[in-house]
Amino acid sequence: MNAERLGIPGLYLLKPQLFSDRRGHFFETWNDDDFARLTRTKVSFVQDAQSTSVRGTLRGLHFQCRLPQGKLVRVTRGEVFDVAVDLRFPSPTFGRWAGVVLSAENRAEFWIPEGFAHGFLVLSDEADVQYKFTEHRSPEAERVLRYDDPDIGIRWPELAVPLVLSVRDTTAPRLRELDPERDWTPRE
Repeated sequence: MNAERLGIPGLYLLKPQLFSDRRGHFFETWNDDDFARLTRTKVSFVQDAQSTSVRGTLRGLHFQCRLPQGKLVRVTRGEVFDVAVDLRFPSPTFGRWAGVVLSAENRAEFWIPEGFAHGFLVLSDEADVQYKFTEHRSPEAERVLRYDDPDIGIRWPELAVPLVLSVRDTTAPRLRELDPERDWTPRE
């Protein structure tokens, strides 16, 4: 596995080593020793999830306060543009975002540590996205941040189809409307 640092501390694009022969291929999707060595971070996953979405679906930006989740995200079918927004207050990179393309073809994984909002846009006809979480889902701690907040300025890829969004995601507050005491994850 290789780890590429992204522009915000703590974010990594992980690229597994592929072993191929006439039968097909093999690669590790997770190795805690390699991850700790490459990122200097030790994590423990407590929950896995998977979503299937159609082209133009934009999910996010989702996060949990008080019980923040680290997420390891990968795509097993299709392609997405995956985004993380730093909500660690008062981080010097607070409000900044980073985006990567994840696909079944590139097999890359996006490590998003605790304290980030996460979202993705489906670029292919369909996409299966798998997540590993460091904290259990907590409905009372769930928060949503508006995907098109101009103060954050995410440059989502343009598609020839309309966006498919949930009501919750289209009515989410902007970053400036969040309450730092209630909604953000303090930086330790």
